[in-house]
Amino acid sequence: MRRAYLEDAEWDELLESFPQAHLLQTAGWAEFKAPFGWSSARVRSANACAQILFRSLPLGLSIAYLPKGPVGENWEELIPHIERLCRARKAVFLQVEPDLTEPLPAELLQGVFADFKREEHTIQPRRTILVNLERTEEELLAAMKQKTRYNIRLAEKKGVQVRQSSDLRGFYRMMQTTAKRDGFALHDFLYYQHVFQVFEPRGKCALLEAHLDNQPLAYLMVFLHRERSWYFYGASDDESRNLMPTYLLQWEAMRWAKARGAASYDLWGIPDEDEEVLERDFTSRSDGLWGVYRFKRGFGGVVACSAPAFIKVYRLLIYKAYQIYRAQKQAGLDAAS
Repeated sequence: MRRAYLEDAEWDELLESFPQAHLLQTAGWAEFKAPFGWSSARVRSANACAQILFRSLPLGLSIAYLPKGPVGENWEELIPHIERLCRARKAVFLQVEPDLTEPLPAELLQGVFADFKREEHTIQPRRTILVNLERTEEELLAAMKQKTRYNIRLAEKKGVQVRQSSDLRGFYRMMQTTAKRDGFALHDFLYYQHVFQVFEPRGKCALLEAHLDNQPLAYLMVFLHRERSWYFYGASDDESRNLMPTYLLQWEAMRWAKARGAASYDLWGIPDEDEEVLERDFTSRSDGLWGVYRFKRGFGGVVACSAPAFIKVYRLLIYKAYQIYRAQKQAGLDAAS
């Protein structure tokens, strides 16, 4: 009889059966999150599997988070295994963020998640832009906005070049500059160092550096798992933006991923608005991710909206207290920014 619970060594071998599985469901992602307070467990049924992350709370309690999963089909057979695991770990609640795009199938809402609470605010970004890499380089360039193609060529004309790098300190210094300029929160250096150290030896990550005469201008960290790739982190300085290094970096990241078998490139994170609102307002807004959208929309992708979160509460009073704590913490962060 097939065991429901899997050890670490078995997990990525199982995921080989699912070439469209998300990076956040890999064993590498669990290894990356471990130093930051998360443990992992995996379950499977006949046609599906899932990696769940647990964060410890006082009194032996935990919160359970299932990012970009489950993987496979017939999730209704898997959910009981997940719930037994959550109860064994004394989870206050389980938050599932499926790797699906809207609109969701009615049978999923009425079946698998019928007794879950739908939550529109997710940990992972809801909106993104997906670029189809199953085209020639000429077709990819032709699909881009004219200004984006021009900026890629301008960077090349100015002598900007892109190479793989391991200069994480330089990357982080530039990330600090970018975060200050664009007003977003930044993890500490160890976070980016660890994600690189986990995924780069596996061939699933590259740090790309745009430079001119050996002077770094911008960095990009690209990730890969089987048929999918993602742009998670990028940085640029304030002085060299007229050389358009970030445009060339994105193009070279797509080429890097395409050469390794990726069929899609996920630009990962734009304002959570309908496409008509994005297109109407992107020229007049620069707050939040609006400047990011103005940049990313040029690369010829398609706007996609991922599924909301689905939450199953096991300990209601503690969950309500946790919600209050989280809201207060977020309010403090907003006030400090």
